[in-house]
Amino acid sequence: MKKQNSLLWLVAGFLLAAFSAVAIYKVWPLLHPEVLISASLDAECDLRAGPCKSQLPDGSSISFSIEPRTLPLVKPIQLVVEIEGLEAEQVVVDFSGVDMNMGFNRPALANQGDGRFAGKGMLPVCVRDAMEWEAKVLVKTPDGLVAAPYRFITVKPGTSLPGN
Repeated sequence: MKKQNSLLWLVAGFLLAAFSAVAIYKVWPLLHPEVLISASLDAECDLRAGPCKSQLPDGSSISFSIEPRTLPLVKPIQLVVEIEGLEAEQVVVDFSGVDMNMGFNRPALANQGDGRFAGKGMLPVCVRDAMEWEAKVLVKTPDGLVAAPYRFITVKPGTSLPGN
């Protein structure tokens, strides 16, 4: 009887390990997509001042804006991406904390026509007074994934922006 229980636990452990491996294999491309072309991060970009535009090595461009420009936390924000020189099949914006994992936050934008994509998103609240974010615009094209990163800082209500 003891040998049967050991064998049963061994089989259950093997099945759990196999299931976990398959789950990781399936989820990995979603969490870490393979990027064909990536724009450089523009340190001068200020999404609070207005849209930021990234030039890609092939001459195409991606423009990104967030409204309201105050970049509120836990409130709906309007996301707009305008694309020139790329055939976009799908556009998503991947929000991630620069210094802190804030979980999966990747809203998909709707095609408005003429290279314009728009949608709503939301930034979660952070325990810090100020949080640096990276919004990576991911454009799915027939040739592969194109990315353009944009950085910005959010602050809790009643807190001023760092450096101001």
